[in-house]
Amino acid sequence: MAKVFPIDDFRLSHRAAKFEGKDDIPVSMFITQYDEGEGPDLHTHPYAEVFVVQSGTGRFTSGDEQVEASAGHIVIVPPETVHGFKCVGTEKLRVIGIHPSPTVIQTDL
Repeated sequence: MAKVFPIDDFRLSHRAAKFEGKDDIPVSMFITQYDEGEGPDLHTHPYAEVFVVQSGTGRFTSGDEQVEASAGHIVIVPPETVHGFKCVGTEKLRVIGIHPSPTVIQTDL
């Protein structure tokens, strides 16, 4: 049987919700929204992370590289790579960060 979860049950703040699949599915995700200049600081994961940009434009740092991605783009960051992103522009940046892991494993820098 399908399970349905309200995103608000996983809300960490007005900016982010974190879903961890745990025993149900080996996938976790952050569902986020940021205003200009906001976004997660640099961190790493032992696995690759996939970002789906739903609206706005973000400047993503991946190692020594910076790329901009806007609504309709997907960004993939390799495992163990220092990364983060910030909203650029006045439109709210909405991003889903997908983690191929039953829990989020993150090292903040």
